[in-house]
Amino acid sequence: MDDGVDDAKGPDGADGADGVYVGNAGKDAALDRGWLLGHFREPGDPRHSEALEVKWGVHPRGERRAQWVEGEVRTALLVLVSGRFRMEFPGRSVLLEEQGDYVVWGKGVDHSWVAEDESVVLTVRWPSVPGYAVPGESEQTAP
Repeated sequence: MDDGVDDAKGPDGADGADGVYVGNAGKDAALDRGWLLGHFREPGDPRHSEALEVKWGVHPRGERRAQWVEGEVRTALLVLVSGRFRMEFPGRSVLLEEQGDYVVWGKGVDHSWVAEDESVVLTVRWPSVPGYAVPGESEQTAP
């Protein structure tokens, strides 16, 4: 009997042909520099969005952003899943150390970050902006 429950992971349940995508953030993120959802997904893929971008970031201890993001054109929310993660803003440093700690910053707020311990963070940015990337950040920016 089909109870409508889909326990499938991977190709059997993740193709999105029916408007539903089933995946694993850790596995899917590894395929696209952490990015799960945004304008860079193919139209028709349930993960395609012009409205926002979602990233599952896995950062080893000591990893830091290579350069500050300046002139940010989006609003962002970063939630700590595990670890200790520091967000740096002009004149302010914010340490996220308990699961669920989060920080939100708006358009025009320059920022950088460092993983003080091995960390997993979930980032949501809006809107999804095609072609926006910090030069030299191939591993940490959207395509």
